[in-house]
Amino acid sequence: MRTHVSEAKASGATPDVISATAALLPDQVKTLERARAFAEPLLLGETLPSGENTLAHADAVANILKTIGGSEAMQAASFLVYASAHLNKPQEVITKAFGENFADLAMVVTKLVQVEEQARSLQGAAQNENLRKMLLAFSRDLRVVVLRLASRLQTLRYFAASKNPVPEGLAAESLQVFAPLANRLGIWEIKWEMEDLSFRFLEPETYKQVARLLDEKRTERETYVEQLRQRLAAELQAQGISAEVTGRPKHIYSIVKKMRGKSLDFDQLYDIRALRIVVNSVPDCYAALSWVHNQFQSLTEEFDDYIANPKPNGYQSLHTIVRNEAGQAIEIQIRTQAMHDHADHGVAAHWAYKEAGAKGYAGVSASSAYDAKIAVLRQLLDWEREVTGSKLTSGVMQDRIYVLTPDAAIVELPQGATAVDFAYTIHTNVGHRCRGARLDGALVPLSTPLKNGQTVEVITVKEGGPSRDWLNPELGFLASPRARSKVRAWFNTLDMHETVMRGREAVEKLLQRLGKTAVKLDDLAEQLGFKSADDLFEVVGKDEFSLQSIETVLRPREVAPPVDNEQALLKKSSTDDRAQGGVLVVGVDSLLTQLAKCCKPAPPDAIRGFVTRGKGVSVHRADCVNLREMTARNGDRLIDVDWGLPKPANMASSAHHPLYPVDVVVQGTERQGLLRDVMEVFTKQKMNVVAANTQVSKGSSWMTLTVEVSDAGRLTKVLEIVASLEGVRSARRR
Repeated sequence: MRTHVSEAKASGATPDVISATAALLPDQVKTLERARAFAEPLLLGETLPSGENTLAHADAVANILKTIGGSEAMQAASFLVYASAHLNKPQEVITKAFGENFADLAMVVTKLVQVEEQARSLQGAAQNENLRKMLLAFSRDLRVVVLRLASRLQTLRYFAASKNPVPEGLAAESLQVFAPLANRLGIWEIKWEMEDLSFRFLEPETYKQVARLLDEKRTERETYVEQLRQRLAAELQAQGISAEVTGRPKHIYSIVKKMRGKSLDFDQLYDIRALRIVVNSVPDCYAALSWVHNQFQSLTEEFDDYIANPKPNGYQSLHTIVRNEAGQAIEIQIRTQAMHDHADHGVAAHWAYKEAGAKGYAGVSASSAYDAKIAVLRQLLDWEREVTGSKLTSGVMQDRIYVLTPDAAIVELPQGATAVDFAYTIHTNVGHRCRGARLDGALVPLSTPLKNGQTVEVITVKEGGPSRDWLNPELGFLASPRARSKVRAWFNTLDMHETVMRGREAVEKLLQRLGKTAVKLDDLAEQLGFKSADDLFEVVGKDEFSLQSIETVLRPREVAPPVDNEQALLKKSSTDDRAQGGVLVVGVDSLLTQLAKCCKPAPPDAIRGFVTRGKGVSVHRADCVNLREMTARNGDRLIDVDWGLPKPANMASSAHHPLYPVDVVVQGTERQGLLRDVMEVFTKQKMNVVAANTQVSKGSSWMTLTVEVSDAGRLTKVLEIVASLEGVRSARRR
């Protein structure tokens, strides 16, 4: 006993709490009594933000749990949850006094209350739906959900009784989040009352108006319903059907929803007069239905068989509308005792079904009722296992988790998701630039699996893309198929851009060689049977389309000149001469020369000549791909050429040096002012840019520039300066 007292002191508990705790630790004392005695000295005089006395609130919550069938262990949890807020080390103290299960429950509920407060500061229906999911995600054994539902119901009761003003957002949140959650879990006893109280605060005038309508002729209506109840009970008994027939309570909010949903007046409602028949078996349900339809005129269009087609929360019953001799509508529900117990207390059903809203007042599509099978068929309130120390866990939420952004927005992710999955859920670009993460403020590796309720902060860079490692399943960076597809798409797009640029370069070289640079690329692609120029470039870049096919379209095969002329062109001479353009052709007398447009040679490039048919000698760079292909076909046409040197008299003035057009390619990341900075480098180096073509896509930029130079060697140094600019990945001669 002395040990427990010292541990309580270390936790910061008061002397009164220490003595109460020490006196109640023997195992023979019931859990509920121990829990209340433990919490009482801590909660005396304390109030909740609503103004309600905390101990009175805990007592009322325990009573609600008892009403819906909760065990003493569950009722005891309500006291420990509120007591934990007044302990310095609640996890440690509650664990040693009551066990780890109760301590975990207290801590989770406390954090969930904090999440609710954060979410309440945000706006929007989506946030309310996310809060409902978060309620479920926090409750692996569903105790948390039931405690929060009971607590919220008591808070609404308190405001109704005290007449105090209801805090802004509380009633709407109760109606839009907590009541639908109770409905989804099948705890209708809480659902109906919570809906009516919330609606009473949100629309007080409408609530009072419907209440007055219900009060009118109440005595007459109740007298008739009682007479009908007795008649049905007696006649069913005579038919051999054991049945309990009762009147069904009226709920103002459901009445208003039906009036609005079907545009009906109050007098047109079918369920103002209503009875419920509870029988022993499913065959008895249909036997009772048959008898009712034989005795009264039924409205076929209003019949619903929720036994054959249960609602998504597992609700089962037969609903029918009949008319009596006076033509008055009467709603009759028929169910077994097990179905009736379920309707009041519920089961833990799989909550992750789709709410399509195609039919039904709650926005639940009847066709989707059992698309996902019920995952847990246990009574929600079978909490006796807690006494024996076993956790009541369920698999309803094992496939999803819910985490928070730094501003308390809730994000839904698959089980095992990481910060990278989280980043791609926020935005594709955030995912691409993700480089680190903090979980609850602590830096962690990007492959760390996330847990329910964690606050995730992503660390990004200004520019960049994903890592190919993220696609390796063994490294565990991605659990979401959606995020994985976005990473794969990024790399596919990058590879495609490179392929298209490679194809573009090959086609443009061909057009330059053929002297067809004026041809519109889109027109050429259409002529070849492609939808766009990029489609043409793609297949050329993949080597799936021959350049010869393009050449054939642009220039039909030329008629070969007479053999005598070709032999004259190829005849070698022992004298040297200077041809036009400053190119010295070795061994050929006064032979016409032209610089090849495909590779655009310039001094001091190593060059070779190729004798064409009727157009003299075409001068190429020695490393030109086209020259290599032509040589492979007609090697006898290759001749030696060299650059001619300018006359000594002109050496002093660079103005007399011939200029040669040269293509350069600059690749980099997209940023404002990049083209301007590149052009400025060439301007400072006194190089004239005569043409520029730029393309920007997916954060990348490609520039093809034509620059006039007298010395290609100097151009190499200028390109080194360009490559050093911010955002430039490469600068090279094409």
